[in-house]
Amino acid sequence: MSQSTYTVTGMTCEHCVASVTEEISEIDGVTDVAVDLPSGAVTVTSRNGLDDADVRTAVEEAGYQLAG
Repeated sequence: MSQSTYTVTGMTCEHCVASVTEEISEIDGVTDVAVDLPSGAVTVTSRNGLDDADVRTAVEEAGYQLAG
């Protein structure tokens, strides 16, 4: 298992959290997504390492941005 943490900007409510979680969960190999709304931290657990570009694309599909 591999775990990576990202910061997502623009999330303001539980609907935002659900949208980001849904999009990231669709990435092949992702087994868990944990979002901390106040900090914007998104911890992604996957079977293998993730390509940051895949995570960025998923977050953008949800309507948000990765910080950095």
